[in-house]
Amino acid sequence: MYSYYLAIVLAPLAAAIVAGLFGKQIGRTAAHSVTILGVGIATALSALVLYRFVWGGAESENISVYTWAVTDGLRMEVGFLVDRLTALMMTVVTFVSLMVHVYTIGYMHDDPGYQRFFSYISLFTFAMLMLVMSNNFLQLFFGWEAVGLVSYLLIGFWFKRETAIFANLKAFLVNRVGDFGFILGIAGIVLYTNSLDYAEVFSQADAIAAQSVSVLPGTAWNAMTLICILLFIGAMGKSAQAPLHVWLPDSMEGPTPISALIHAATMVTAGIFMVARMSPLYELSVHALGTVMIIGAITAFFMGLLGIVQNDIKRVVAYSTLSQLGYMTVALGASAYGAAIFHLMTHAFFKALLFLAAGSVIIAMHHEQDIRKMGGIRKYMPITYWTSLIGSLALIGFPGTAGFFSKDLLIEAVADSHWAETDALVYWIAYLSVLLGVFVTALYSFRMFFLVFHGEERMDAETKSHLHETPWVVTVPLILLAIPSAVIGWVTVGPVLFDGYFGEAIVVDHAHDVLAHLGEHWHGALSLVTHAPMTPVFWLAAAGVLVAWFLYLKRPELPGKIRERFQWAYNLLDRKYYFDDLWIRGFAGGGRKLGAFLWKKGDEVVIDGVLVNGTANTVGRLAGVMRQIQTGYLYTYAFAMIIGLTAFLGWLIWLK
Repeated sequence: MYSYYLAIVLAPLAAAIVAGLFGKQIGRTAAHSVTILGVGIATALSALVLYRFVWGGAESENISVYTWAVTDGLRMEVGFLVDRLTALMMTVVTFVSLMVHVYTIGYMHDDPGYQRFFSYISLFTFAMLMLVMSNNFLQLFFGWEAVGLVSYLLIGFWFKRETAIFANLKAFLVNRVGDFGFILGIAGIVLYTNSLDYAEVFSQADAIAAQSVSVLPGTAWNAMTLICILLFIGAMGKSAQAPLHVWLPDSMEGPTPISALIHAATMVTAGIFMVARMSPLYELSVHALGTVMIIGAITAFFMGLLGIVQNDIKRVVAYSTLSQLGYMTVALGASAYGAAIFHLMTHAFFKALLFLAAGSVIIAMHHEQDIRKMGGIRKYMPITYWTSLIGSLALIGFPGTAGFFSKDLLIEAVADSHWAETDALVYWIAYLSVLLGVFVTALYSFRMFFLVFHGEERMDAETKSHLHETPWVVTVPLILLAIPSAVIGWVTVGPVLFDGYFGEAIVVDHAHDVLAHLGEHWHGALSLVTHAPMTPVFWLAAAGVLVAWFLYLKRPELPGKIRERFQWAYNLLDRKYYFDDLWIRGFAGGGRKLGAFLWKKGDEVVIDGVLVNGTANTVGRLAGVMRQIQTGYLYTYAFAMIIGLTAFLGWLIWLK
C-alpha cells in the first residue's frame, strides 16, 4: 500500500502544480480536468484504503518515507500513519474536495482567475492529506501551516476587494496566535521525549504526566496538562473556538466553493482531528479535558445565537459551522472522541451541501447574498430546494438523517460524561449549552430556509425574470452530497461508535469511556429513531422550526417588533459580542500603537537618535574640539607639553 499512500497525497499536489504553473498554456478545460483527475485518484484510493480496514481486515501501518534531518538523536521525517481514524478522514476530505472541484466548474465559470483557483483548492487538498496522514509532529505542523497558507490565498482570492484582503489577513493573524501555542506544545513534547514520532511520544506519555513545570514563579503545573492546553490553543485557532473564532465568519469573502471546503472537511476540522489523534495524551490530563469541554460549550451555544441575526446567506451557514465545531469540541472534552469524529464526518457532508446550495442560490440571484431580498425561490430551483431541505434537516438533527445520529448520540455522551462526578459546574454548563443549542440551531437554520425558499418574492423584477435552476455541474454535487447527508448515519453509527471501529487509533481511559457505557444500551439505528420523540432534543429542534415558521412566514412583522423591544440584545448579537472590536481595536490596534511607539521612541529616538546619530554627533563634536587644539604652532605644542609634564610630576609627588 506504500505506493497507494504516496499517490493519494502526490496526485493533488501534481495537479496543483500543473494548473498553477501552466494554467495559461493548457487553458481552462485542461486545468479543471487535471485537478479533478488528481483529486479523483486520491478519492478512489482513499475509499480503497477505508474498504480494506472495514472489510479487508487491514492493520495499521506506520511508514517512514523520508528522513529530512537528524540532530542530537531527534529525527525529522516525512511519514504516514494510516489507521482507521486516518482512513476515515482521508475519505471524507477527498470526497468533499472532489464535489467542490466539480461544483467549481459552474460557480467560477466566468472568473478570470479560474485556473489559479483550481490550483489552490487542489493544493489545499494535498495539505490536508499531509496533515491527517502524518505520523509525526513535524509533518503535522507542516500540514497545519500549509492549510493556513492556502486558506489565506483562497479567502483573499478576489484580491481587488478590500474586504477580502482584510478577511485573509484576519484569518492569517488570528491563526498565528493559535499556532504560537501549538508550536510551544510541540516544543514541550520534544523537551520531555526528544522525539517527534507519535508512537514514541505516546509510549512516554505516562512519564510526561509524572513531570511538573513552573509556568510562573511559585506555581507548578502538570507537564501533560500544559502541553495539552498549548496544543489545544492551536486547535482553537484552526477549528475556530472562542475567542479565536473571529476569522471564520469573515472567510466568507472568498468564493463559495472554498467556503464549503474550509468549513466542511479541511481546515476547521484539523483541530478536532488533532485532539482525537492525541487522545493518549489528553486522557492523562483531566484539567486539559475540562478546558476543552468548557471552550466547546461556550462556542456551541453563543456562536449559534449569532446566526439568528445574520442576513448574509453564507454567514448564517458560517455561524452554524462555529456552533457545530463547538459540539465536536465538547465531545472531545467528554472523552467521546469517536462521537466527535463521527459528527465531523456527517457534518462534512451536510455542511458542504448547505454551502454549495447557498452558492447555487447566489448564482441564480446574480450574486445577491441578502436573504431579505429573496423568498419564494422554491418553484424556480427545485433541486436546490430539496437538497437544501435535506441539509437543513440533517443540521438540526431530524430523526433518520445523518446529523440526527451524530448529534443525538454526541449529546447523550455529554449527558453521561464523567464530569458529572468530578466537576458538576463544567458538566452542567456543557450539557445545557449543547441542549439549548439544538433549539438555536433549528431556529436560525429554518429562518434562513423559510426566508430564501418560501414566503413572498422579495427580489427585484429583473432578477426574478432570469431566475432558474443552476447547471448540472452545480446540481450534481448537491445531489451526491445530499445522499450521504440523508442516509449515511443508518449504516455507520453502530460500527463507528459502538462496534470498536477506531480500535487502537483512539485511546480512552476506562473510567472516561462514555461511549462504551452508551453501547450497553444500544439496540440499533431503528430503535434510536423510534425513541427520538421521547427525548428533549427532538422537541427542542421541533420548537425551533415552529418558532422560525411562526416568526418568518406566519407573522413576518413580529421579528421587527421583537428587535425594537430588545434592541440591546440585538445590538449585542449584531456586534458579535464585541469580539471584533476587542481583536481589531485591542489586539491589532494595540499592536499597531505599540509598533508606532517603538518606531518613534525606540527606533528614531533611542536607536537612531542616541546610538547611531548620537554616536556620530558626539564624535563630530569631539573632533571639532580637537580641531581647535591643533593650531600648527610649535610654541603651542611646547607649552602643552610643559603643562602636561608639570601635572604628571605633581601627581607623582602627591602620591608619595
